[in-house]
Amino acid sequence: MYINSSGKFTATLLASLVLAVGCAVDPSSQSVDTTVTSDIQDSSAIATEVATTPNPCAGANPCAGANPCAGANPCAGPDTTAAVETIAPETQNIQYFADNSGLAIRGTDPVAYFTQGGPVAGSSEFTYTWNNATWQFVSAENRDLFAANPAQYAPQYGGYCAWAVSQGYTASIDPNAWKIVDGKLYLNYSRGVQRRWEQDIPGHISNANANWPGVLEES
Repeated sequence: MYINSSGKFTATLLASLVLAVGCAVDPSSQSVDTTVTSDIQDSSAIATEVATTPNPCAGANPCAGANPCAGANPCAGPDTTAAVETIAPETQNIQYFADNSGLAIRGTDPVAYFTQGGPVAGSSEFTYTWNNATWQFVSAENRDLFAANPAQYAPQYGGYCAWAVSQGYTASIDPNAWKIVDGKLYLNYSRGVQRRWEQDIPGHISNANANWPGVLEES
């Protein structure tokens, strides 16, 4: 085989290039950093665990349909709110003036003062028992009105004389001695006493309000 001087130079150049390329490749650079690989694997495992950990408040709604969760959230923390107990106030039970038969206003219909403009005798056919007295009415309609809201129709101061209560004591009444003031029924002992009471209605009502119901204990 014939090789001239230029061919020798070419062969020598090729051999040098091969040697240079072989030395340029660092065998250690071909290995992957095991520390980085380990970190990546650990991160992947954590991500997988977070993704696969069941959420107790996800998925099917535990409060769907019939509500088993009323009053408590199964996904909430403990309730630290203190329970508040509500106590209904007792209704003041005032004993109303009644005659010897136990009838309030001597058997007069209390609703009639408001609906018929004056006293009307009630009937034993239509009665209602309230605050230790029997109340009589001219009709079932009046009886039902009273039963729905007795305080709206019952006379003030337990059905006792308004003048007497303003003076600090109690007395019986005459159903014909009456007056409605500011939507409230007031009765007096007689028509004469009624006229005296009417001389200063606001003042007598103020005094009676201050005396009632303490006046019951003093009588």
